[in-house]
Amino acid sequence: MSHEVTGGAQEPETPNLDFAGTTPYEDYVQADVLTHLQHPLSDDPGEMVFLVTTQVMELWFTVIVHEWQTAAQALRRDDLPVAIDALRRSAYELEALNAAWKPLAKLTPAQFNAYRSALGEGSGFQSAMYRRLEFLLGEKSASMLVPHRGAPRAHAELEKALHEPSLWDEVLRLLARRGHPLPAAVTERDPAQRYEPDPAVEAVWAEIYAGDQESELVRLGEALTEVAELVWRWRNDHLVATRRAMGAKMGTGGSAGVAWLEKRARKNVFPELWTARSHV
Repeated sequence: MSHEVTGGAQEPETPNLDFAGTTPYEDYVQADVLTHLQHPLSDDPGEMVFLVTTQVMELWFTVIVHEWQTAAQALRRDDLPVAIDALRRSAYELEALNAAWKPLAKLTPAQFNAYRSALGEGSGFQSAMYRRLEFLLGEKSASMLVPHRGAPRAHAELEKALHEPSLWDEVLRLLARRGHPLPAAVTERDPAQRYEPDPAVEAVWAEIYAGDQESELVRLGEALTEVAELVWRWRNDHLVATRRAMGAKMGTGGSAGVAWLEKRARKNVFPELWTARSHV
């Protein structure tokens, strides 16, 4: 580090503080935009926490979707190192996403009710970016496009994602290209349909896991398993936070609330990666 000498004493150089316009930091991060996107609709001070936390979650959804798209594209061209790196980065990002529940996880019903009416018909169920995340996991449903008909860009992006192979589809196609016996019903299925587990996929993963533990495919399987576990934790953290804040009441936006979240929490992501372990 360079220093300037003043009166015989060495002091760190002061950073440049004089800019003709906005600072380079502001130009890159757009912090002024981000920090002025909060418009609470109630007088309760807790609403600001809820609003900012939800916005932070949306940003993490965006990053994770980007990572999984990177991984899917890499799998398509048989580039496992790039795919595994993207999946591993997404695991760290999922941990940060899951930690975002902490400011909301201890809300009492009275605290949540203080600003719940501000949400109106709003619900996280309506998040377009979260829906893209779920589509990448193979949880496809054309009906999930309906809430976004009034937002052309979001609707177009979701429709495109609906018809594209999921991350799991790309994994299975790669396994087939590498000579593993997977039926056409798996590798050539309609990607717009929700993925259902297949015993042939389970058998292939059992064989992979019984083999060389340093192989690329075992490393891929473990990176995917880490992602799957963290998604499961996200769903369970969401369930617990909701149960604490509102019990079994109907959720915002007309959802079934806790009952719907309980159903979601029971589902395994990349299911054959979990069931195959019983056969190794």
